[in-house]
Amino acid sequence: MSDRSRSTASFRHIDAFATEPFEGNSAAVYRLDAFPPDDLMLKIAREHNLAETAWVVPDDSGEADYQLRWFTPAVEVELCGHATLASGHAILSDDPDRDAVRFRTLKGAGVLTVARQKDGYSLDLPSWETQPKEYDRLAAAFGAAPKELRVTDSEGEDSFLAIYDTAADVRALRPDFNAMAPLGNYLIIATAPGDEPGIDVVSRVFAPGAGINEDPVTGSAHAILTPYWADRLGRDEFHAYQASERGGHVLCRRSGNRAVLTGSCVDVIRGELLV
Repeated sequence: MSDRSRSTASFRHIDAFATEPFEGNSAAVYRLDAFPPDDLMLKIAREHNLAETAWVVPDDSGEADYQLRWFTPAVEVELCGHATLASGHAILSDDPDRDAVRFRTLKGAGVLTVARQKDGYSLDLPSWETQPKEYDRLAAAFGAAPKELRVTDSEGEDSFLAIYDTAADVRALRPDFNAMAPLGNYLIIATAPGDEPGIDVVSRVFAPGAGINEDPVTGSAHAILTPYWADRLGRDEFHAYQASERGGHVLCRRSGNRAVLTGSCVDVIRGELLV
């Protein structure tokens, strides 16, 4: 079959929570008139093999400007922060007269807003509180037991938060992903106080049940980290660093029951998919 007889769709490969290429977390962003079939969106996400592939289509509900869905190479997810930031960048960078864009999500995350900031964009997400929980099986899977294990207390978000004493403890973790994966599509977050000037909080994030052993920079994880660390630090704003191999900086601010995350984006690839 020749390329001329195949359908095409343009995409942008964007590094989110990044100040230069190959930092932060990558997302492929497609802007279309309508969503393709679910099985095709999943196949395309597997082809990109990035943490997330985002699909943006116009919204006619009156609630938002666009609808937004996200796929890992394995599943559709309920919320993805970095791919939402990347989708906002894709729209706002194409329309310099627009200051913000609203996305209506379809899996329970509600309406999410990306707005211009001086040094990038802000991303407004729901935040989730956590409660202490004993879970010996997961604690052992980290390779080093956390000081405390917590779990989100909302039916709309399933995540674990493991608290460690030092950033060095978090950086040194060598998790057993085979032991974590059977838990299912959970975010599993390890965190500790920061260990460098200007960095208040360090974290790493694992999601083997969603096909991602370690996520480079995770917006939705920081929506969980924000209320925990705001309470612990005694202030509503702090600077977080996700200590993955790529690494990424996130400015976090608690605003009522929302987490407002600030970061920048960098375009890496503009391409055309042939299907």
